[in-house]
Amino acid sequence: MQWLEYDTDNCSIQRTLDVIGEKWTILVLREAFNGVRRFDQMRDHMGVSDPVLADRLRKLVTAGVLEALPYREPGRRTRHEYKLTEKGLDLYPVLISLLSWGDHHRADGAGPAVVVTHRDCGEPVTVAVECAAGHRLESARESRSAPGPGARRTAVG
Repeated sequence: MQWLEYDTDNCSIQRTLDVIGEKWTILVLREAFNGVRRFDQMRDHMGVSDPVLADRLRKLVTAGVLEALPYREPGRRTRHEYKLTEKGLDLYPVLISLLSWGDHHRADGAGPAVVVTHRDCGEPVTVAVECAAGHRLESARESRSAPGPGARRTAVG
């Protein structure tokens, strides 16, 4: 594949980053996966400003990654909590991959700040890249890219 011969406007990585490619967006997702669903709890835990958090939540709801569900505490106005949708839950391997990379390359001397384990057996959760036949790839060097059905050649200039 001659990568430079193909347009990147419809690249799935690029389109994914359009939705989740900002630091605060990834941190909102981290909070949601850890069960933090309310605006004030997210804001206080992450140390993010109200306008930034509101913008990221709005974008994730619009993209169908989070769902805003109304709730009301007695004597207070209606507010929303944010729950991961199926589309949002599909981002779990992405977050685990980022966590794993960070644990390997960026953890402090005391070790990782968070350990994710399998609820049933208690063993650590790991990231695996496999082909459809079930072969585990240990390196990017074991794969190759080819134009897919949506690939478009670049305009010759």
